[in-house]
Amino acid sequence: MRHLPLIPRMASTAVAAVLIWSVSTTFATAQECENQGAEDADFGECRVIVEINSSDGDIGFHWLSDADDLNSTRIDDPNGTKVFENGAFGPLREQKLTETFGESSEPLCWDSPDLEEGEDPVTLTDFREIWEPGTYIISARGDQGEKLAGEAELTYNLPAAPTDLDFDENTGVITWKAGDDLGNCAPLNGGPSLAQLVSDGILDALPKDVAVRSWEVVLEPDVDDTDPNAGLKFSTRIAGPLAAPGVGTMYSVTVPAEYLASLNDDTPVKIEVGAIGGNFTVSNDEVTGDDDNATFTEADGFCVKEDEGCDD
Repeated sequence: MRHLPLIPRMASTAVAAVLIWSVSTTFATAQECENQGAEDADFGECRVIVEINSSDGDIGFHWLSDADDLNSTRIDDPNGTKVFENGAFGPLREQKLTETFGESSEPLCWDSPDLEEGEDPVTLTDFREIWEPGTYIISARGDQGEKLAGEAELTYNLPAAPTDLDFDENTGVITWKAGDDLGNCAPLNGGPSLAQLVSDGILDALPKDVAVRSWEVVLEPDVDDTDPNAGLKFSTRIAGPLAAPGVGTMYSVTVPAEYLASLNDDTPVKIEVGAIGGNFTVSNDEVTGDDDNATFTEADGFCVKEDEGCDD
């Protein structure tokens, strides 16, 4: 699932909501780059992250960079290997680039029945070997030939997947609990164990011990593209505890009644909650460090404005 535009953080984990009426992409909240270029030619932000869908059991590498009036952008991994490059041509070169967001394909990370014949999963260990942790160099060339360079850290501080997702169609309240594993990508009692993954250096910490900076919550109609409600999403982001949330801690968000009222009768909906976090420090209300890795969980089977009943 693609996520919605960057949502300002709320002041607390109290019930809060922001209504979004369009389909677009998002990137987990990005902090400023460690810029290596000239002071007048800096990235506003740059980030590389690991994102997991714990329900589907897939894993991907995502990136973001943002600066003004660029002609090209490039990313090199900690070994100096180029992993991404883009460029502007024709009318785009005249108008210039600003933000570049991208994501790798997201292969299944477990022995899923959805794997095609002869296809092997990309386990967390496999993924860690492909995308090494460390400093990724994001560089760019500006309109006047100026060179920009920034550093972004990729870590394997992966927050635990939210669990026990639920939606009360009568009250509009979405609830979930803080989890302790990575779902299908690294279950609590799977093999190898989470403790073994930490001991082997695949994970930087147990997921339950990774701090959560924010929770991203999405509700959308579970319909095909021909349905009038297709793409009409509700999305919000609320502040996390700025610490490991504690397994089983419950959180909630209320979906605005006017959004639910805008949907057709008997609309099936699905929900998704993501834990956004990592290894960061908080000092004088400033957050620094890696805090953008994301682990999402999905749930479906809910019915809004039920009259005759939603289709299975």
